[in-house]
This record gives sequence, C-alpha cells and structure tokens, in this order.
Amino acid sequence: MESNKRETPVLNSPTRRQFMRTTATGAAALAATSAFRKAQADALGANERIGIGVIGCGGRGSWHMDMLEQLKRDGEAIELVAACDVYRPRLQAAMDKHRIANGYMDHRELLANPGVDLVCIATPDHHHGYQAIDAIYAGKDVYCEKPVTHWRQFELVKKLAKVVAESDRVFQLGTQAMSDSAWRQMKQLVKQGLIGQPLFGETGFFRVGDWGERGMPVPDPNAKPGKDLNWQAFLGDSPKRPFDVSRFFRWRLYEDYAGGPATDLYPHSLTQVVHVLGVTFPEMVVATGGIDRYDYPLREVPDTFSLQAHYPEKVTISLIGTQGNDFQTTEPRGSGQRSPVIRGWDGALWLKGKYIMFTPIRIQGAKKPRKILIEQPEQLANHWKNLLECSRSRNRETNSPMHLAYPVQTALQMAMQGWKRGRVARFDRGNETILL
Repeated sequence: MESNKRETPVLNSPTRRQFMRTTATGAAALAATSAFRKAQADALGANERIGIGVIGCGGRGSWHMDMLEQLKRDGEAIELVAACDVYRPRLQAAMDKHRIANGYMDHRELLANPGVDLVCIATPDHHHGYQAIDAIYAGKDVYCEKPVTHWRQFELVKKLAKVVAESDRVFQLGTQAMSDSAWRQMKQLVKQGLIGQPLFGETGFFRVGDWGERGMPVPDPNAKPGKDLNWQAFLGDSPKRPFDVSRFFRWRLYEDYAGGPATDLYPHSLTQVVHVLGVTFPEMVVATGGIDRYDYPLREVPDTFSLQAHYPEKVTISLIGTQGNDFQTTEPRGSGQRSPVIRGWDGALWLKGKYIMFTPIRIQGAKKPRKILIEQPEQLANHWKNLLECSRSRNRETNSPMHLAYPVQTALQMAMQGWKRGRVARFDRGNETILL
C-alpha cells in the first residue's frame, strides 16, 4: 500500500463540473414544486391510489413490476402507470405484460407525468444518482436500487444526500435485507449496552456463479443504436465509447457501469452492520481483491473482494466475499449473505435460525447469555410496503433511508477507489472528501 504518499482529493466523475452547474437549476425547481407536492402529500388518504413509474425495465425492474402487481392483488392501493427504458423492445414488453399505458425512452418525460407519485429506479449503477435527484426535483418519492451511485461518483452521492435532506420526499434504497427486523432489534440491544462498548462488526457475501455474464443474457445480438436503442443515454456520464452489444446488455461486467460484488452485493451486508453499530463515515478503508475465478476477456470487475473500514468511533468493520465459493461459516441470511457478528467489550450478537443470540465474553462475572426472537424476516414485499406506508404518512425514516445510504456508499466507494489505485483510502470529514 502507498499510504505514505501525498493525499489528494479524488475527482469522481468526468462530468463533475457540468453536474455542479446544473444542480442550481434543479434546486430552483425543487423550491417551486415543494408547496404543491406537500399539500398533495398531506391530502393523500390511507386508501388513495399511489401511481408508480418504473425507470429501467430489465431484470431487476421486471422483478419490481411483478412484486408491485402482487401487492396490488393483495389489496395495496397502487397502480403501475408509467415505464421507461432506453431500449424500446424491453419497454414495450413491460408495458404489454403489465398493461402500462404510458411508456417513455427518456426518464424526464416519465417524471413530468402528473399521474406518477413514486418512482422505482432500476437502471445501471451510473444512472441511479442522477435519476434520483431528477425525481426528487420533480416532487416524486423514490425507490432507488442499490448501489445508490456508481463507485466513481462520490460528488453525486454527496449531492443526492443533500437534495433528499432538503426536500420533503421519501427515499428508500433497494437494500431489501433491511426489511429484516433483526437489524433494528440488534441496534436497540447495542444502544441498551448489552454488548458493552461496540468494537467490531464482521460480515460477508458468498456465492457461486458469475452474476455478470450468466445473469445478463443478450436478447438481441444484432441490436444497433437508433430510434429503438439510445446508446448515448445509456452511456450517461461514463466514458464515451462506440456501441458494443455486450456492454449494453451485460453492463455488470464493465467497470464503466458497475463494480462487481463491492457495489452489486455489498450494500446489503454493509448497510446492516453500519446501522446496528451506529457508525457513520469511516476514517480509513483498505481493500483487496481481483478477478480470481471468472477470468475471461470481457470481464473488468472483480469477482472476489474484501475490505476493512476503521471508524472514528473506535469500531472496525470487516466485509469479505467471493462469487467463486458459497460456503458459509455462519448461518446465511438471505441469498449468499453471511450473517453478521457484532462484537463489543462485553460480548457478541449473532444469528441462529429465528433468534438473535447474545454470547458474553468468557471472564468471571460476565453477563448471562440471551436468545431473542426475530420479529420479522427479510422480504422484498415488506420493503415495498414500508415505503408505501411512509409515502402515505410522510414518515421519511424508511427501512433504508438516504442518510444511511450516504455513509455506506462512501465506505464502498473508498474501497473501490483505493483498490484501483493500490492505496489506503481516507476520509476528510470536515470537507466530506475522499483522499487517496
């Protein structure tokens, strides 16, 4: 590691200057719509329909649309009123399947639809932050898939956190594992002092399978840019490259648009541990990893990645994982997630089946072991129900709010950027800046 070198701020986006210029216009739009949307939200009754627009109709977007249809059948007062995708055949298939009347290839047109109260953003990583900001400025509540931004877009995640905080909009990050009550119960136990002074959190994510290639088919190898495929819109602020059918359909393989397990999977695991321990921004992050199993010409993102983050609260978090092996040393919690262990001076919290377990340290006079029933397991439907309830009540403290997503994403961005440069990443809290 080259941690002894001079630390310099990271410029996180090729269009950072342009982005910072345009946010002033967005702020004015937010102020202009605030009073109207607040009155509209205050009038929203418990049984009044919430109109939902989905931006991104690929694999994850399709999953959300299926879930929303099921919630509607189960009695939720919601309606899929609009969809958007830069690839027209994918958009049309979603509209036909879910009987959606309004389809767009530009997300800004969807946001201008007055029938849309809430948007679900399920596009490639590098679009999430921009589209979430546009949605907030348009007065919409937001379900944003993880990661909240691409790993290079630190200025963007910082801006999004500010925009959400200054708005009256409800925001939910798509870390559905946060619907599991275990994390809120564990957090309360930590606050009550059961484990003593918090010290260490360990977690991980283990799978077998290249979720970049095998999970992303190429439906039309002959697809070309044009009126049915907006390649420039897909590129967004990423490096400008000639059209490539693999990059378009299998974008998770490429570091321009994704980051491998660190950004695709680890927001789930890290969010839980940060929430339980009550830490915010790390002071230092170190990371290791590489393409250790799926080594073929197209892949650019790691399949194996681990990080350690140290926090000024004198807490360390260790997150390890690979997509090349699925053996778990603790009971899995979700698909591939390793159940976290939360350690303090007096003992540790861990999970076993339906229970939170407390194991005291082995010294004379230690506390007694405890077993606490988990009230509600993880479920995507409950994650959506939580957002819908908050949208109606205007309770902005969702299962996975933006003020939690910001420090979690910062740690992951520090890990990826430090790994790319072979350095220790540090965080300047006063200026909210990543230093390498």
